This record gives sequence, C-alpha cells and structure tokens, in this order.
Amino acid sequence: MRNNLQFYIDGAWVQPTSNAVLDVINPADESVVGRVALGDTSDVDEAVSAARKAFETYSRTSVAERVALFDRIIAAYEKRAGDLATAVSDEMGAPQWLSEQLQVTVGVAHFQIARAALADYRFDEPLGSSEVVREAVGVCALITPWNWPLMLIAAKVAPALAAGCTMVLKPSEIAPFSGTIFAEILHEAGVPKGVFNLVHGDGRVVGSALTSHPDVDLVSFTGSTAAGIEVARSGALTVKRVHQELGGKSPNIILRSADLASAVEGGVAQMMLNCGQSCSAPSRMLVHVDQVAEAIGYARTAAEAWSVGHPSSNAKMGPVASEAQWNKIQRLIQAGLDEGATLVTGGLGRPEGLETGFYVRPTVFADVRNDMTIAREEIFGPVLVIIAYTDEEEAVRIANDTTYGLAAYVQGERGAAEATARRLRAGQVYLNNVGLDLAAPFGGYKQSGNGREWGPMAIGEFLEIKAIIGFREAA
Repeated sequence: MRNNLQFYIDGAWVQPTSNAVLDVINPADESVVGRVALGDTSDVDEAVSAARKAFETYSRTSVAERVALFDRIIAAYEKRAGDLATAVSDEMGAPQWLSEQLQVTVGVAHFQIARAALADYRFDEPLGSSEVVREAVGVCALITPWNWPLMLIAAKVAPALAAGCTMVLKPSEIAPFSGTIFAEILHEAGVPKGVFNLVHGDGRVVGSALTSHPDVDLVSFTGSTAAGIEVARSGALTVKRVHQELGGKSPNIILRSADLASAVEGGVAQMMLNCGQSCSAPSRMLVHVDQVAEAIGYARTAAEAWSVGHPSSNAKMGPVASEAQWNKIQRLIQAGLDEGATLVTGGLGRPEGLETGFYVRPTVFADVRNDMTIAREEIFGPVLVIIAYTDEEEAVRIANDTTYGLAAYVQGERGAAEATARRLRAGQVYLNNVGLDLAAPFGGYKQSGNGREWGPMAIGEFLEIKAIIGFREAA
C-alpha cells in the first residue's frame, strides 16, 4: 500500500491542510493500491509563496550552476529507475516492459536533452543598439495527466528549471505515485528549497487554485481540450501565460507508394502502444480505396497480435488507466457499431479470461466516414479506424478535417511523403513510422493547444523577452 499523504513544499515534506484523501485504484485488478492526499487552496497558497520567494535567487543562478544541478538530477533519477517503473505500472497499468523501456527512460531523456540545450542557450544577444535579454518568466503551475506521467512531468519541469523558473507541480491524482518519487529525486539532487513544489489534488480544487492564482505567472497544462478551455478561462483573469498540450485525432495517410503491409502494421503498433492512451496516437488510418481490403487484413492480423494481460505478464498491452476511461471507450465503440462502421476485430467488453481490471480489446473499425463519432472524438484507447480515400487531395482534406492538430503521420516514397507532410495542419508529422524525436518541438495546431514542449525550443516557452535600449552604441 502506497500512502502519498504529504506534499513537498519549500524543500520539505509537509502535512496537508485538510484530511481529504483519495483511494488510488490499480487498473490491473481494481484493488486499492494506495492513497493520495487531496490539497486545497491553502496548500496551493503555501506552495506558490515558497516558489515566489525562491524565484528571487534561483532566477539569478548561472548557466553553469543549473547545468550542475541537471547533472545531479539525472544521476538521482537513474538510481530510482526501478522504483519509478514499478510505480507507473501500479498507478496506471502500463506493462512492466513499457514502464522500464519507455515511461521511465523518456522521462530522464527530457532532462538530458534540456541539459545539453541549456549549456549552449543564448539568453542574451545584441540587436541594433539594444541588448535582447531572455529571462525566466516567474512562478509556473505545471499540471500533468496520467497517461505518460513521468514523461509529461519531465517535459515541463526540465525546461522550466533550465530557464530559471520556480514551480508548483500538480500530477494527476489518478496516477500520483511517480510524481511523489520524482519530488524525492529532486530533493536528493539538491534542488534549492522552494524552486520545485508538489501539491497533490484534483483539477476542480487544486488545479483551479493554481490557474487562477495571482502569483502564478505561467500555467503549463496537459490534458483534454475541454479541461484546457477551462484552464485558459481561469488564467485569463490575471492575464497569465497559458501553454496547453491538449487532445488529438491524428491521421495516418498511407500513400499508394508505401509498402502497405509494413505501413499498416507499423500504424497499428503505434496506435496500440500504451493502450492507445497517447494524445498523438495515429487513430485515423487513411488508405487508398483500391488498397483498403488488403489493408484491413493486415490491420486485423497486427491488432490481434497485441496480447492483453496483467502488467507483470509478458503481454504487450495492459489495462487502460481507470474505470471512467474504460466506460468512455466502450461508449465510443458502441457508437461506431451504431453508426454503421464495420468491426474488423476487437469490440465491446473485456478480452476473454480478464473479467477483473479495465482491459480493452484491441479494436479496428473499417468502412468509417470522417463524420462518424469514432472519427471525430478522441477515444484515448486501443481503437483504430480505417478511412478510404480516392486520391491524395482527398487524403489531405480528410486528414485536416478535424478540430485537432497535434500530430499526423505519412507513409510512402520519401519525396511524396515529405510533400504531403508540408500540407498537414499538425504540430508534428512522422514519416514512415519513425520513432520519437525528443529534441523536436511538440505541440498542436487548432484545438490541440498552443506552445511547444520538448527540446531546446521548450526553454523559450518559459522565458520573457526584455529589450534594454541603448545598451550598445549605434553603429
């Protein structure tokens, strides 16, 4: 039983103001695996006050001092890798292999990339008779979800620390364990007190208190588009900067020049990874009408190869993270059936032999139109839809016909794939089933959000720009 009943504020573990707690459910077997304290506005006030006080000194630290801090954080993180992997599996059901090979390793990679970028970052530069100075924006509220808990925490904390900001982190109350261990890592690494603070709680209370707090200068939020709208409204009351990484319904265009079998199999794998609980997952597969029948066969075989089971087993896929998420996925699968899509494999209910736990059948639909619910709404589960197109113009039109624009994928001959990628309205476009590039900026167009995370460009999102006029003599 994990009891996360304290908050990390001003360099120490402290008791919450209230006694409110929430049971944390292990999605693999529906057991209570721990408890987390739920903060209130008083806890937020205390954490923000600590961050505000620490900003006066931390924002003036040198690049060399911050680089040394990053080195200590990376070393402390790597020592706790096993603990982090187990925590992620317990809290959100990721298979142990996924926790170890991706969830944990991608988290530390964000620190390694930010550290390298920080060492060479140009905070000051001349412009005419002026000096352009980039300085830390201030106190940041960082609000993260449950699907990639470590990666998304690190993707915010690393650039904020590099920029010289101080912060208050609110991890998801559904998956709080890894966030607590993360705070322990930063404490061990000697992050100055008040620079990093952690308050557990729900969005309604702690999230709202952070986003509306007058002493918070920037909010960085990852979550649903609906929640992001409320965050933006709350932040607007004090005209604070708001970065949002929100939902997605990413297209995957398979051009006729692609190796069809490889393209479809790769697309299924990227869709099913992490149980489909990735905002950039390629959930809409667009296939030329003449190749659809063949593609369906490849997709069925590939999806049915994704074994489902307990996170401690050798299964490729574990449960989805919560009962609420399981119910949402079931509702949307039913919508696909009701609206006339053809179920290729998977479907409603749990996989055979898994009566307990929030397990979902890897599901593929064909004969999907882009106006169907399953082609419009973000399902956030292992559900792929196949949509036919007649030519590349129609493929691009269908791909862009969405309120989202987080990611897109194109498979095919290199030149044609690159040309198609330039026409897609998305923050990232992946060519030929390539893997992640954590140095590349990540963020969305349209209702997928604003601002960019990952890599060197993420540091700039946590900086203000000041022009000191007359700093230099005019030429």
